[in-house]
Amino acid sequence: MANAAAADGFFSKIGAWVLSTGVPDQVQNVDVAGLFSNPYFLVPFIAMVGYLVWKQAFNELIIVMIFVALWWISGTEYMQTLVVDGELQIKKVLPVLAGASAVLAFIIYLYFGRS
Repeated sequence: MANAAAADGFFSKIGAWVLSTGVPDQVQNVDVAGLFSNPYFLVPFIAMVGYLVWKQAFNELIIVMIFVALWWISGTEYMQTLVVDGELQIKKVLPVLAGASAVLAFIIYLYFGRS
């Protein structure tokens, strides 16, 4: 019982530290159009994608594309209306969960399903 309380205190300190950095607000307020027109982001991103293609690391390239797609999807109006007046909209959450489970199954297939 004491270990659970100690773990809860530890994780609450980490959560408070993450909130104090302001990173969640910065991630939420990212200017996507500005980011993808910024050469300080675009050049390393294109270099990374080119390197993954050159090394034929298609699994990792697919994972990068999935992260970019999830980032884009998280900013859509559909995702912004999942919670209305503090109440979770179950009819809207179920398709999101189904899509997330399909993506997770695809990632597991990429790494463990093929030789």
